[in-house]
Amino acid sequence: MSTIKNKVLITGATGNTGGYAIKYLLKQQVPVRALVHKIDKRSDALAAMGVEIVVGDLLDLESVSSALKNISNAFFVYPVKYPGIIEATAYFAQAALENGVGYIVNLSQFGAHRHVKSHGAENHWIAERLFERSGVPVTQLRPTLFAEWFLYQASNIKSKSEFYLPFGDARFAPIATEDIGRVIASILSDPKPHAGKSYDLFGPKILGMTEVAEIFSEALGRKITYVPIDSETFAGIVKTAMNADPYLIQHLSSLGQDLKDGRTAGMNDLVETLTGQQPMDMLEFINRNRMAFA
Repeated sequence: MSTIKNKVLITGATGNTGGYAIKYLLKQQVPVRALVHKIDKRSDALAAMGVEIVVGDLLDLESVSSALKNISNAFFVYPVKYPGIIEATAYFAQAALENGVGYIVNLSQFGAHRHVKSHGAENHWIAERLFERSGVPVTQLRPTLFAEWFLYQASNIKSKSEFYLPFGDARFAPIATEDIGRVIASILSDPKPHAGKSYDLFGPKILGMTEVAEIFSEALGRKITYVPIDSETFAGIVKTAMNADPYLIQHLSSLGQDLKDGRTAGMNDLVETLTGQQPMDMLEFINRNRMAFA
């Protein structure tokens, strides 16, 4: 008797996008297996929801192959703050082929292209090409900057009523990771119409940083100010606050310049088209995370 393969594998399962993808897959009664680095409170919470937990590492071919056994469709994400995405992508694609996985959703990033300045963004572009050549049908998701970026500034907003970013007068449409998770779940539950496609994903409105500050002021009932800084100053802050390595610092510094150059601007209604629900706006995002900012 053959095994019916209807289970979905989610990588990055204890992170934001993977976690929300799991939430919405379970709402659709799609069985989920989660690949995690270790067993902890976060993985225990997933297990309590009925998720199968496997421990592994995307940079270990054997553990990836084991995680993909009897899996129908899979979601791949690799954190931009660490090097290794090209190797991890190659392992994932090979293991998917060996195990007969039918479909992959790959989380890339908007602005990833052949001549981008960021090594991390360039490597995401190479990862996209690897998946396309693997023979496994794939959808590439390319979201713009997450609304969660502003959570990194929460302590400054809370204590100083200011936030500091190297974005100049850049304008973009921040997208909440919950909306990305809904898109992932929607595609994984019915992937056939999306095979071979790349989707740029945006929030509901293009905003400048001064406009974002005004929305914070409205939500929190006090004046919040955007303070533009240069990329070098921002890199120093990130290095100190996050103990970031040169790979991440180079990516963030380059990203700041890309934003200033207008390379992250864009707008569409794909989130609503793919999920039937409009993406979250900044005011709702701030209100949902009020405890972090207030």
